[in-house]
Amino acid sequence: MNLENLTQHIKTKPDLDFGTIFSRSIELFKKVWLQGFIILLLTFVLMLPFYIVLYIPMIALGITDPDSLQHNELPPMAAIAMTILMPVFIIGVTTFALALNAAFLKICREKDLGKESSDDYFFFFKEGRLGKVFILALYTFGLSIAGAMACGVGMFYVIVPVSLIPAFLAFSNHLSPLEMVKASFTLGNKNWLVIFGLILVSAFVAQLGFILCCVGVLFTAMLGKVPVYYMYKDGVGFNEVEEISSY
Repeated sequence: MNLENLTQHIKTKPDLDFGTIFSRSIELFKKVWLQGFIILLLTFVLMLPFYIVLYIPMIALGITDPDSLQHNELPPMAAIAMTILMPVFIIGVTTFALALNAAFLKICREKDLGKESSDDYFFFFKEGRLGKVFILALYTFGLSIAGAMACGVGMFYVIVPVSLIPAFLAFSNHLSPLEMVKASFTLGNKNWLVIFGLILVSAFVAQLGFILCCVGVLFTAMLGKVPVYYMYKDGVGFNEVEEISSY
């Protein structure tokens, strides 16, 4: 299904239902909470090298001139270097986060269908798929910058289509990165209020893990990602033949 047909298909689908998606997400999360926890740990581990890269200027400065770090202000050269490295950090983290989130949604699909299969957390790191994920990360970064430049108000708008990108990466991988972004906007614009509400409520519920001595949030954080699977399932639907052939 090309982008034009997919766009028309999305427009003909019924509007998303907040209550239905939220209740099903809670039930599905009971089946994937462990996989969500593993995805979260993998995200933290893969982020570490980018944190090291970001702080290389300060590390180098601490080695060559330890006295310069004793002041409250960051030396100009270190500040400039960290500013230059910041986009690298953000895009790198976003790339790995997108790949892992898409893999998590594929796992949600398997559990929803009741299939017993091995959980492939690194599906999008293999067979050249990471290149497409990297391009999507660039689009995501650009959209975030554009949203922030719109007096911050734009961030509330773009958060909806951006949240849908991992689902199109997971289930519509035959599309190009730009087409995935366009399809995300099509689905997001049609159901913006419902999706935004689901994002807020599910994120709030996911943070309730803080009640358990803060450690519980590690097990509940990925609850906020589960509704995206049902947004795609109800708003786009699955074509099993196309889904399999696209890989």
